[in-house]
Amino acid sequence: MSSLGLDSPELTETNRAYQEAIDFLLSRINYESRPDLATSMADFPLARMDRLLTLLGNPQTAQPVVHIAGSKGKGSTAIMVARILEAAGHRVGLFTSPHAHKYEERITVNGVPASRQEIVQIVERLKPICQQMDSESKRGPSFFELTTAAGWLHFQEKQTSVAVVEVGLGGRLDSTNVCNPEVAVIASISKDHTRLLGDTLEKIAREKAGIIKDRVPVVSGVTAAGPAEVIESIAQSHQSKLLRLDRELIVTNASPSGPTPSPWTFDLEVEDLSLKELTLGMPGEHQVRNAALAVATVRQLDPDRFKVSSEHLRQGLRSAVLPMRVQTLSTSPTFILDSAHNPASIQALCDTLSSGTYQKRICLFSASKDKDVKELLVILSKNFDQFILTAYQSNPRAVPIDELAHIAENTEGCRFETAADPAAAVSRGMEISGSDDLLCATGSFFFAAEVEDVVQNLKANSETEQG
Repeated sequence: MSSLGLDSPELTETNRAYQEAIDFLLSRINYESRPDLATSMADFPLARMDRLLTLLGNPQTAQPVVHIAGSKGKGSTAIMVARILEAAGHRVGLFTSPHAHKYEERITVNGVPASRQEIVQIVERLKPICQQMDSESKRGPSFFELTTAAGWLHFQEKQTSVAVVEVGLGGRLDSTNVCNPEVAVIASISKDHTRLLGDTLEKIAREKAGIIKDRVPVVSGVTAAGPAEVIESIAQSHQSKLLRLDRELIVTNASPSGPTPSPWTFDLEVEDLSLKELTLGMPGEHQVRNAALAVATVRQLDPDRFKVSSEHLRQGLRSAVLPMRVQTLSTSPTFILDSAHNPASIQALCDTLSSGTYQKRICLFSASKDKDVKELLVILSKNFDQFILTAYQSNPRAVPIDELAHIAENTEGCRFETAADPAAAVSRGMEISGSDDLLCATGSFFFAAEVEDVVQNLKANSETEQG
């Protein structure tokens, strides 16, 4: 289909069918865009997901699975695992959420998203089963449940040799948890989604550790005593081997490979394997921890089926890059885009940028209603000189600008102005920044995606004018 022109009748028909498929999915209850609709974890019954997959022939059993949960770092860890396995010659399905620009970004095979035609075909298969389930109960499958099923169906159709699956929310009752993984990974525990997952790190750890299965190896990046003990206890109750960061996984000699922001290099010991001078594709010390988890995860897979050499590990880590993770949009001024949206990820971003020498630091900020906006601004205010507050437009979860301003007024050191939307925020940021300044857009995945679109459009327009 890629050879068809924009005016092709075939392409127009595909686009129409694709939009209808997306509209159908979005017509289902969608906790991503409306988390307020979920009153408790009881709104996420695994029995419904199990029923959906049963009616589809249980596509989740078609290949081995690596299952990854965590408050932050799970997406980066997932992409690293996928790239390592791809470097070793495997056909790897990768399921992540949410998407930045296009729905099919969630479902990829060796880095290639499902095509629009494939999405249409999958949704056509889902529709009658969805209608059947609607008739069986008061509430049929949700948007995310159908999306998860779509991922399994696509991987089955593409005959992937392994699926790397990122948890959507929590773990215990997440719709991805109807699988029997080869390895379970818990990247980190920090406070996020506290209304549903619990208001302590221990409660959140218990929810995320719900992905642990009997005698399935567990790789954990959780180092804080309380939540780490919860994970250790649950792993022990399942008779599961446990590999822990700073215990069985030892990172040494970690340092940036160049000026901020730049990828890091480090040494790693995992069981009987010792690796020197590993180099990452993504900036930030926190990515070193994610990389350690990824290497340990791959080594827990069946060595007869998944032969992974040291060079495959190195190549995979170098090639693993995710957009909107300390992503450099421009260098004059330095313009950084990051999807950090909870206190731990915001702190990691600030730590990554702390060694940079900038004349002035300006933060473009937008956040979602279910986040602790005050805490995010407190952390950022210690690291930025000025804020431009705005509200992203693509999702109803955005905190209104006047509410953001009210919170900022009561946050010490938070010098701010407001902008009507992300485009206006970017324009204002570029207007008041010099070549030696830092611009950083952060606070929400949805905001980061909109800022990326704005900057790409500005660059495209500039190239057109110059051409």
